[in-house]
Amino acid sequence: MTHPTDKRPRLLDLYCCQGGAAKGYADAGFDVTGVDLNPQPRYPYRFVQADAIAFVLEHGAEFDFIHGSPPCQHDSECQRIQANDHPDLIAPTRTGLEATGRPWVLENVRGAVPKLHEPVMLCGQMLGLANYRHRYFETGGGFTLVQPGHPAHLVPQAKMGRPVPPGYYGQFVGNFSGVPLAREVLGVPWMNRDGIRECVPPAYTQHVGTAALELLFTGNLEVAA
Repeated sequence: MTHPTDKRPRLLDLYCCQGGAAKGYADAGFDVTGVDLNPQPRYPYRFVQADAIAFVLEHGAEFDFIHGSPPCQHDSECQRIQANDHPDLIAPTRTGLEATGRPWVLENVRGAVPKLHEPVMLCGQMLGLANYRHRYFETGGGFTLVQPGHPAHLVPQAKMGRPVPPGYYGQFVGNFSGVPLAREVLGVPWMNRDGIRECVPPAYTQHVGTAALELLFTGNLEVAA
């Protein structure tokens, strides 16, 4: 594992996939390192191919803030409908995060909410995106988020998998139509369809990262050595 050469706080991005969350944290001002079990050639920052839980247990305390997005397939509605079997990594990931002593967030989809501890929900409407994609963020290690107000969903959504008509928002999940539009709307121009359909839009983690930096620089937490 290499270390950053600048003095920006260090962000560990677990289960990083193609880097939607990472982009938001980088925009907020973090030096980002991503970890994923699978190769991620599209990931735009420093990358380590490794088991996320093993990595956070060994190296998590070296970072200033940690983001974990365990695979959401176990709790996604599409996967339950198809009766696909996927591991549930939320609890073991939380255990690894808590062991670091660092501030962290644990992100997942609506189906995982019963397993998350008082999560804050972010929606694209809160952050200026022409999309509704809801994501839920559990916080820990001394870090908290304020739940933003949730604007009413007044724009209709295209049906899942269908082209997006004018005046509609897209549902960029599954085998959706319109990769170029999704890239533009979600702010992820480097991603392919596989990355887009599961990503955390960068605007979400820029919001989280800004709050995390305020804690690191004005709170009582020491930056990792």
